[in-house]
Amino acid sequence: MDAKCNDWVIIHNLVLTPDERAPQVPDDTKKVPLEMWVKGFIQKDANVGDLVEVKTITGRLVKGNLVQVNPYYTHDYGKCIPELLQIGIQAKKILFGGEDNE
Repeated sequence: MDAKCNDWVIIHNLVLTPDERAPQVPDDTKKVPLEMWVKGFIQKDANVGDLVEVKTITGRLVKGNLVQVNPYYTHDYGKCIPELLQIGIQAKKILFGGEDNE
């Protein structure tokens, strides 16, 4: 088993196919399905890819295909830009008179 009962997981579900999308949505949006990803506590042991039910933090029960166990954020804000560090120091001096006035 990839996930045990009450593990924190993320599930995926197709809400609408492209054919089911509303006619007033933009053309580029009409071409793709409406998808849903939900995080919650899995209700029964399962493997990735299985149709499962999760209980969200707010108590909703939602069904979908198990994608990942213990999901985490993988994005960041890029590499350090030294010039931006200097801007913060300069702004503090201009606005508050520097470190002596903290």
